[in-house]
Amino acid sequence: MDIVITTGGSIDHDIARTYTSYYRGAFEVDDRELQRRGIHRLGNVFIPIQNYGPLIEEFTKNFLRMLRESGVVNPSASELIYHLGLAIGDENSFLYQAAKSKIPVFSPGILDSSFGTNFSLYSKDYGIRLDLVKDMNKLLSLSFDINKSGAIILGGGISKHHTIWWNQFKGGLDYAIYITTAVEWDGSLSGARTREAISWGKINTKARHVTVEGDVTVIFPILMVGLNELNIKRNGKNLCDILGIS
Repeated sequence: MDIVITTGGSIDHDIARTYTSYYRGAFEVDDRELQRRGIHRLGNVFIPIQNYGPLIEEFTKNFLRMLRESGVVNPSASELIYHLGLAIGDENSFLYQAAKSKIPVFSPGILDSSFGTNFSLYSKDYGIRLDLVKDMNKLLSLSFDINKSGAIILGGGISKHHTIWWNQFKGGLDYAIYITTAVEWDGSLSGARTREAISWGKINTKARHVTVEGDVTVIFPILMVGLNELNIKRNGKNLCDILGIS
């Protein structure tokens, strides 16, 4: 893996689950009662309010203080996330694992999150300004420099579109796997199959591609176990250093 493109929500939950717990709940509940008890519901997962917003707010303020002390004042989103991963410093955090392995994490929707909201509220107090255009330039440069590209796209939304969007500038993805529960007939991006991206030039006409209809949380781990059993070794590129993310 060379690059991760993800949502702002993934950043939130990586922070929150590092320091607190989520709990198994149910879909069919009285949500007004949950709200009265101070519990958020995420599908069939229950999240105590104090384990989410207030925790992320306090973490973000401490993180901003650390950034200022380190002299990081005008980061791109990927640079911000790199330092965020190091600050989390927990082996179970995917942001920490990415930072440790020098795998850049791009999040075009970083501000659409609790972390992003708190960053926006408090960053001026620490003299830190986020440069959102810098990452666009990094991805554009990268799209012209690579010959072959592939992507495993989990679900849909902004991270899916960002991945296929930038690949159109190099002639489209050469390999693509979509895993989704979304339907195609409503015309949504999340439900769009790989063949639709070919019409846009976002997947190459000669690409190997497949859409798998199913639950990402079930299919992706099985896919990774199978890949691990093949014992295929690949020398990934250190794109953090190549793109100047530090």
